[in-house]
Amino acid sequence: MTLPLVLYVFPFALLAGFLVYWAGARHAYARRRPTRPGEPAAYDWHFFVPCRDEEAVIATTVARLRAGFPLGHVWVIDDASDDLTAPIVTSLGARDPRVHLVRRHRPDARIGKGAALNAAYDALGEHLPAGTDRARVVVCVVDADGQLSPDALDLVSGPEAFGDPDMGGVQIGVRMRNVDDERPLPDRGRAANAYARLLIRMQDAEFAVSNTAMQLLRRRTGSVGLGGNGQFTRLTALDRIAAAERRPWQRDALLEDYELGLHMRLAGYRVTHVHDTWVSQEALPYTRRFLTQRTRWAQGNIACVRYAGRIVSSRHYRARGVLESLYTFFQPVAHLATLLLTAVMFVALLAGGSAAAVVLAAWPLALGLALVSIVPFVLWGPVYRREFASDRSRLKGVLWGLALWLYAYHLFVVSARGFVRLLRGRTGWAKTRRNAESAGVGPVATES
Repeated sequence: MTLPLVLYVFPFALLAGFLVYWAGARHAYARRRPTRPGEPAAYDWHFFVPCRDEEAVIATTVARLRAGFPLGHVWVIDDASDDLTAPIVTSLGARDPRVHLVRRHRPDARIGKGAALNAAYDALGEHLPAGTDRARVVVCVVDADGQLSPDALDLVSGPEAFGDPDMGGVQIGVRMRNVDDERPLPDRGRAANAYARLLIRMQDAEFAVSNTAMQLLRRRTGSVGLGGNGQFTRLTALDRIAAAERRPWQRDALLEDYELGLHMRLAGYRVTHVHDTWVSQEALPYTRRFLTQRTRWAQGNIACVRYAGRIVSSRHYRARGVLESLYTFFQPVAHLATLLLTAVMFVALLAGGSAAAVVLAAWPLALGLALVSIVPFVLWGPVYRREFASDRSRLKGVLWGLALWLYAYHLFVVSARGFVRLLRGRTGWAKTRRNAESAGVGPVATES
């Protein structure tokens, strides 16, 4: 295939896949229905809170979980923190028997979130009395800064969720708690804070509408992804995965949450998404911390390509679930290919060869492709404004949509960084620093 032909075919193929996926997600979002509640008292709830140097937020998170869900147990996994995380939780546990501390120590600690969650799974198994109906035990993973909606347990107990005995996992929505913070960077100037507010707003819009729409599409294809915050799993499903894989969560995975969902479906359980309840967390107002987090996600996504063969051959995946999963796995590859193709086109233009002439002659087509690729992002802006920020103007919604389009370009950056890390053999897991942490006060995780 000649270079000019590649320049034509590849963008069309990528755009066609994107538009089909976007249309399916948009349709699923528009046709969503309210989730029917269930009876939370029919289940035994256990909240897993993995922690590494979380003294800034852990006391508040534990207090909220215990106050909001008094029948639940809170298991804080201290992953060899260098700060006061463990003493804080020990003090809380001395006053409340439903607060438990799982301590991990080097060299076995700090090797990934999956390993920390597996330690809590083992501790829970030892805690439960003999004869416990493990199908009625539900584990919920909450970030150290997470806050669950008051109705979360009602909705995940419903007939579309754990009310279905074949349901192994439920993922709820994610929202950004600091979206209305006027000064997310109190020590910085007006321009820096305006940028930080927009970055936070984009993360909230991303999760509230576009990611929710993607999950609702996956609910139809049978390929819902579990996330690291607001992830609910039935204990018997974790047991089945542990029997096959030696552990529920993959200890060295960068996306241990998404991989858990893959293993759950491969084991024969269903996974669903409940859109009308959510867990809130802090959005990141710092570009470096944001890119650190998203690079980890992109690299973890690349690693999931190894599941392609198992998914294609699994009797538990329908054809459309296979297609959706493969599309998701290969997104970072598509981003990197697009970057490389862009570089080739730029070199061709500078060289002034025949390829450059083709590109220059096809500029109206390129402009049309650009417009078609921009509009889907812009259309999410008014939807987000209408449903989550109705006090803002319609113009603001359109501007947010344009910002979402520009925001999406970070995927190319993090995909490239993920590939570079992979080629360099850097597969370690690093916690993204909390907003309340600063480089000059106490031990903090390092961006890498």
